[in-house]
Amino acid sequence: MAPHRVRLLVLDVDGVLTDGRLYFGPDGEAIKAFHVHDGYGIKLVRAAGIEVAVVSGRSSPAVAARCRELKIAHVVQGCDDKVDAVARIAGELKLAMQEIACVVDDTSDLALVAAVGLAFAVRDAHPALKRKVKRITRLGGGRGAVREVCDWLVSNARARAKT
Repeated sequence: MAPHRVRLLVLDVDGVLTDGRLYFGPDGEAIKAFHVHDGYGIKLVRAAGIEVAVVSGRSSPAVAARCRELKIAHVVQGCDDKVDAVARIAGELKLAMQEIACVVDDTSDLALVAAVGLAFAVRDAHPALKRKVKRITRLGGGRGAVREVCDWLVSNARARAKT
């Protein structure tokens, strides 16, 4: 799939928007750290006309708060079937699955990788997943990998616009 055809970027959370570590306080709340560069990349990719969705197998108030802050409208948490969730979002946006890119990190995302047009793995993703994606980031999850993908998508969208 040509990168200029990407109209939706789907992001996993744990291991992609975060470094994958889970922190639990005495009351059981999970605390997550997000990289500011990733947030800015999300703003840039949206400004380039690419919608963003967050789809996660876990549920977290921290994720909901970060997505609200970034004005990400399509957020699915506690998701057992990411392909179904992404297909529903694609239907709402009237997009083909081939117009979707995703950024993932583990083998639980193999079905999603097979379902979308372009898949990225973060540098520290599981080796079996890395063998199935089109591109691997230089940076790790929670360490600017999403920004790297966003910059790549924006650069390719600009190059496409010039032709």
